[in-house]
Amino acid sequence: MMKYLLSLIVFIFFTIYSFSQETKVIEIIQAGTSIRNSSAYPGATILMKDDTKKVILFHDGAKIESDISYYYTSKNSFKAHGRVIFSQGDTLTMTSNNFDYDGIKRKAIAWGNVELVRPDMILRTDTLYLDRVSNIAYYNTNGTIIDNKNILKSKIGVYFMNEKKYNFKSNVKINNPEYTVISDELEYFTESDIAYFNGPSNIIGSDYEIFCELGFYDTKIQKGYFKKNAIINYDGKIISGDSIYFENEKSYAAASNNVIINDTINNSIITGHYAEVFKSIDSVIITKNALAVSIFERDSLYIHSDTLTITGPDENKILKGFYDVRIFKTDVRGKSDSIHYNQTSGLIKLLKRPLSQSIVRNLSDEEKNKKNPIVWFGKNQITGNEIFLKSNPQTQELDSLLISGNVFLIQKDSISEDGYNQIKGEKLYGSFQDGKLKNVNVVKNSVILYYMHSDDGEDFFGLNKTIASSILIKFENNEIAEVSFYKTPDGNIISEKNIISNEKTLPGFIWRDKERPNSVQDLFSNADKVLKIVEIE
Repeated sequence: MMKYLLSLIVFIFFTIYSFSQETKVIEIIQAGTSIRNSSAYPGATILMKDDTKKVILFHDGAKIESDISYYYTSKNSFKAHGRVIFSQGDTLTMTSNNFDYDGIKRKAIAWGNVELVRPDMILRTDTLYLDRVSNIAYYNTNGTIIDNKNILKSKIGVYFMNEKKYNFKSNVKINNPEYTVISDELEYFTESDIAYFNGPSNIIGSDYEIFCELGFYDTKIQKGYFKKNAIINYDGKIISGDSIYFENEKSYAAASNNVIINDTINNSIITGHYAEVFKSIDSVIITKNALAVSIFERDSLYIHSDTLTITGPDENKILKGFYDVRIFKTDVRGKSDSIHYNQTSGLIKLLKRPLSQSIVRNLSDEEKNKKNPIVWFGKNQITGNEIFLKSNPQTQELDSLLISGNVFLIQKDSISEDGYNQIKGEKLYGSFQDGKLKNVNVVKNSVILYYMHSDDGEDFFGLNKTIASSILIKFENNEIAEVSFYKTPDGNIISEKNIISNEKTLPGFIWRDKERPNSVQDLFSNADKVLKIVEIE
């Protein structure tokens, strides 16, 4: 029997020598026995194992072991069955129930419990197509890849052996003890464990969820960069932007271009050009056209500045804004250099830019007031060194007002064309009713200048200028309705014919109505509107 087998092998090599000097011939290394069955398997040599030997074939660096192989000499191909083991060096081993191989095209089909093993991963599927020319393996019958801590599943997969890369399509899923990835299409590199997304994809971690249609993700360290409808949900804080960078270990995310941060817990939204989120310390910073919106049942508060930060846990959120701060709400408008807003207590602080004493000494009263923070309530313009607004945390309606240093309240007179009612002092205490100014008390070095008319407005009595230690003003519908003085006021009334131009205003008077934002769009300066957005990679 052995002599017959050796003669058969010699015959096979002799008959196919002229087949092609470039095409390598499939070699028969060993077999338990061999037979021919021309009627059932025309042109095939049937190689079978016995008790001591399995069938072993060799072609171009690959060894194929099986229980039985049907070897077609003229076609330089074979079909193997039983426990088939395909091995290529010490880097690739594949087992299957069945294996068809074309030695001319160097292509194979393995099916039935296919398992491909490389040092960096294991692939399991029902049917696998192997192209040894291009070093590509392909399946479309659902596959599972075990790689380090990751288990990857997809309906369709292509494995590029040279690049050690997979291209997965349709129902792609990566299971990891710390997260799950679901995608329509992704590329995965087995050595670096980096996934590239080329279609709608979700990453679901222990405390975050990411969606994108384009990007990459380092599955080892949970770090990535995402584009095209990119969104991160950070425990109820939803971050979106044209591009998002993410590092789980640092609890950090950065977004650029058309950034929106929706805080569903605190019912607020922040938008801007660039944002950074530090989840572990409950901190957010957003810059370039930054806008924060606190959404209330009856109204919303809009705050714009060059840079906004939000810090603190949900029960004690602090918003800070820097450089050209502007606020807009139905019952109040404002402007300052910086802002401090405690969203829990409802306290807003509007602050001016700190200046050195040498600069302050060289400024006129008007220039000083120009740099002070300012608020508008209806027709009332109020400025001062520091402005504190307090809202009711439950109703979010304005509750009280405190202004400290260089207080200046101005209201355009409702009758005269160029007249302004004015009040100055060192401190102002105000209260509100139904969101409107009710009472204002100006204390210390207080002075008032206001136009006196008859109740019907027909007669002008004169211009009243009074100095007092304290002045109480009562308002109706944000209009001055009553003025009271305390501790021996000193004043006089200037008749209309005796009024001269420079007596119509108090020192430091400046009417800043053109700065008042009357809509959300007015919160953005001309410089904001022409800002050239550069994508941050």
